[in-house]
Amino acid sequence: MQEALAVVRQQIDGIDGTLLELLNRRAQCAREVGEIKARFGDDGFIYRPEREAQVLRRLQDLNQGPLADETITRLFREVMSACLALEQPIGVAFLGPLGTFSESAAVKQFGHAARLLPQASIDDVFREVEAGHADYAVVPVENSTEGAIGRTLDLLLGTSLKICGEVVVRIHQNLLTRASDLGEIKQVLSHAQSLAQCHEWLNRNLPDVPRIPVASNAEAARRAAEDPSIAAIAGEAAAERYQLPHLASNIEDEPNNTTRFLVLGRFAAGVSGQDKTSLILSTPNRTGALQSLLSPLAQAGVSMTRLESRPARHALWEYVFFVDIEGHADAEPVKSALDKLAAEAAYLKVLGSYPIAVY
Repeated sequence: MQEALAVVRQQIDGIDGTLLELLNRRAQCAREVGEIKARFGDDGFIYRPEREAQVLRRLQDLNQGPLADETITRLFREVMSACLALEQPIGVAFLGPLGTFSESAAVKQFGHAARLLPQASIDDVFREVEAGHADYAVVPVENSTEGAIGRTLDLLLGTSLKICGEVVVRIHQNLLTRASDLGEIKQVLSHAQSLAQCHEWLNRNLPDVPRIPVASNAEAARRAAEDPSIAAIAGEAAAERYQLPHLASNIEDEPNNTTRFLVLGRFAAGVSGQDKTSLILSTPNRTGALQSLLSPLAQAGVSMTRLESRPARHALWEYVFFVDIEGHADAEPVKSALDKLAAEAAYLKVLGSYPIAVY
């Protein structure tokens, strides 16, 4: 056995050496790209979400296993993140503190080499990028069980930032505590939304234990790390940050619970080939107005993937509509459909076109 292991380990050592050489060659190529852009006066930003999406999709198409596509995507995002950091670490603002699902979304999109900038509120996340203190914002926009994030939608109405990407994070909730069994737990702490997402599990397993909402899952984990009578409901990022054991894992009531995050920046994303466009629309308050307004999309064969209404700020009982469609605003048939839509709508704002999330 030892001889057989020695042969395989020698092969691994050789592969590791080749990987190291190739990774450094890739990093050098990335550095040369930056130098070429600087020499020819390119637009000044090094992160191109459409290019990244094309690379990741190509790698998934080439992947023959045994590594899963999701694993390949995660590994190469870290490689890209490290290469970009050779030129300039990307500053990413998100709803903090550290240890939240928003941090997980930021790391999933930009890798660990990014400069993470946790903020106290979604409003602060927007402001940080608008003021030029961060390059990109990552904000939650909808959860598959709890619905739309209203504050994000309200801020999109007035911001000058462009949506240039999306991140989808599977939400796995864990019971984190230093208690050795459920009987020692006197309080369960978490964000109100997470408590709601684990309502049935808590009813079955901790029916008489008080559930206390706090500002974030990370805050719950911090307090559970200090007091073994407290259990926190939080994700893996919080468990790692506060070194908390899992007393129970994946306790969310809905196993397919996911949160969609938007990536916002000061620059628009180019065409990647598999894109989505987000819009805000308003229409006069009359019968059939919305159906008539959206008819240019149907006539052009453009698929609508999301329609969300939100009260308008300027008038009582008036609404604006948040719409996601397939395709890029600079490519047909979306381009022609948007031209017709602009002529029909009382208000139209294109929030941005961006690559569909690569898992």
